[in-house]
Amino acid sequence: MNTQENINYNRIAEAIEYIKANFKEQPNLDEVAEKVHLSPFHFQRLFSDWAGTSPKKFLQYTSIEHAKKLLKENQATISETAFETGFSGTSRLHDLFVNIEGMTPAEYKNGGKNLAINYSFAESPFGNIIVASTQKGVCFMAFAEDEVIGFENLKNKFPNATFSRKLDLAQQNALFIFQNDWSKLSEIKLHLKGTDFQMKVWEALLKIPMGQLSTYGTIAQQIEKPNASRAVGTAIGSNPVAFLIPCHRVIQSSGTFGGYMWGNTRKTAIIGWEGAQVNSQL
Repeated sequence: MNTQENINYNRIAEAIEYIKANFKEQPNLDEVAEKVHLSPFHFQRLFSDWAGTSPKKFLQYTSIEHAKKLLKENQATISETAFETGFSGTSRLHDLFVNIEGMTPAEYKNGGKNLAINYSFAESPFGNIIVASTQKGVCFMAFAEDEVIGFENLKNKFPNATFSRKLDLAQQNALFIFQNDWSKLSEIKLHLKGTDFQMKVWEALLKIPMGQLSTYGTIAQQIEKPNASRAVGTAIGSNPVAFLIPCHRVIQSSGTFGGYMWGNTRKTAIIGWEGAQVNSQL
C-alpha cells in the first residue's frame, strides 16, 4: 500500500468510526466529509470505492442494526426505537426497512416476460390478501377475499410472467408488517412496475408516519409537482402493494377520507387500527 492509499484507508476508517459513534445524530454527507478533511464529492467517491457502499447506505445499515437490537433484545416500542436511533419519527425508521426498486423498461413494457413470480394467500387484520414476489422483491400485494379473482388481478398486472403458488422469504418479510413487530423484519424489498412519476408518489407515501394522514395536495408538493394533485390521485389509486405502501393514509383536503381501491370501510378500519397502535406506544 503506497502513501496515498494509506492516507485514504485511514480517512475511510476514521469516517466509519465517526458514523458508528454518531449515528444517533444522523450526520449528513457534509458533516462526515468535513471530519476527514475532504470535499463532499471527493469523500462520497472515496468512501464508495473503499467501503463498497455509499456513506448514506452505511449510516442506514448502522441505524437499522441498532434498531433491530433495540426491538428484539430490549423489547422497545417502535416510537422508542425511532427516538433511540436518532430519528424524529417512526416514518424514518419505516423508510429504512422498505426499499423500492423499479422494474427495467423492458420488464415494464413486456408485461413481465421472463419474470418468474411466486404468490401466496394469507390472512391480515383487514381481510385475506394475495402477495407476490420476483427474485428482487415483492411486486404485488392486494386484499383478495376471493382467491380466483385475486390471482386474476395479479395476472392482469403481469400477463406474460410465469407463476408459482409458493410462499418465499420476500413475502414473509412483507407479511410481518401486519404484526407490528419489526424485530423480525429484514429489509423489505419491493420490485415495482410503474412510471417515474408513480415511483415518486409511492416513495412519498412511505414517508407518511403511521397514525398520521396526508392529502393529495401535500403529496404533490412533496414531489415538487404542486399542480398535479389529480395525477397524484391516479398514481395513488394504482398502488400495487396494499398497506405496505400506505395509500390509505391519504385523504381529501376537506378532511373526508375519499376513495380506496379496496373499499372505504377497510380504509377507515386501517386508519383507526393504526391510530390505536400508535397511541398504545405513547
